[in-house]
Amino acid sequence: MADIRLRRLQGALLQGALDNLASLRLTVFREWPYLYDGDAIYERDYITKFAASQGAVIIGAFEGDQMVGAATGAPLKDHFDDFAAPLVAAGYRVEDLFYFGESVLLQAFRGRGIGVGFFAERERAALDAGFDRVVFCSVIRPSDHPMRPQDHVPLDSFWHRRGYRPMQGVIGQFSWRDNGNPGETQKPMQFWIKEISNKNHFKTIG
Repeated sequence: MADIRLRRLQGALLQGALDNLASLRLTVFREWPYLYDGDAIYERDYITKFAASQGAVIIGAFEGDQMVGAATGAPLKDHFDDFAAPLVAAGYRVEDLFYFGESVLLQAFRGRGIGVGFFAERERAALDAGFDRVVFCSVIRPSDHPMRPQDHVPLDSFWHRRGYRPMQGVIGQFSWRDNGNPGETQKPMQFWIKEISNKNHFKTIG
């Protein structure tokens, strides 16, 4: 990561990075496992709602002045009802949870430890905002999906090493259009959770 800087962007800095975030989402989410055939109208609506949260944060990965990756987070209570509903149904209080949104990085910059930094810096942001539990969700794709790359390595072990665990039975349902498909289809999304504290956070990141 010697040539990459991670910066926490909030307030005016976050607002200035929204176009770059939308571009990264459209590029990276076209890949497996999301296969997202992006919609500019949806992106504008999604980004606007995310940025409306006073607790919203972007961790930007920069090579010089170019943002080559980004990871987002916000208090779950300020996020979308569709994300909160499965957690509420499982007995969690929305007000107690900090939600990690996308983590997107251009392919040329992967394998440098930037993903580890994304999680560590978002956890730090959650702690600074007064939260001790963070959640995120990931798409569930069938193992025999025809577009699954032969060399694909699931991220589950990466998330486990970061201290996250899947929340049993907490599955969201979200719809988008896959590449090459005429319309949207519903996909299951597995929620993951981690309890954080200043003590274990700083032990984890050194």
